[in-house]
Amino acid sequence: MSRSDRPERPYLRIGLMALFILVADRITKLWVVEWMELDRFGVIDVWPPYLRFTMAWNRGINFGLFDSDGDMGRWILIGVALAITAVLLVWARSVRGWLVPLSIGLVVGGAIGNVWDRIVYGAVADFLNMSCCGISNPYAFNIADIAIFAGAAGLILFSGKEAKGA
Repeated sequence: MSRSDRPERPYLRIGLMALFILVADRITKLWVVEWMELDRFGVIDVWPPYLRFTMAWNRGINFGLFDSDGDMGRWILIGVALAITAVLLVWARSVRGWLVPLSIGLVVGGAIGNVWDRIVYGAVADFLNMSCCGISNPYAFNIADIAIFAGAAGLILFSGKEAKGA
């Protein structure tokens, strides 16, 4: 069977990437938030001024936008994340190649990681704070956020190149 005759397996690539991101996100959050007790200390200098662990409970979306101060807002954001995940997984049936499925896996893994936080903690645990070159970054983020951003960028860059039948 030639390579072009092999069936595409986007869900395997998506699942493996999503699982990798979810495990990495959970391990880092357990380590920093619970084991290092960052929620008690607030800030831990790791490599000043470049990297600090800064505890931030995000009840909104990226950078605290649309901060939902109630339980209803939390469940709406969980629903939106799960709906986006479902749409990406349905769309994945029509993609070929490996870059788009990996990008979808990044988004799905990150979304599930942040949904997990909203269910368990009531908010997303953000803790990475990076600054450089005299510019002080006031925002914190996490592994799931990095994966969502990288995955969205990958979808923008690669989805037209790996369309079915291309």
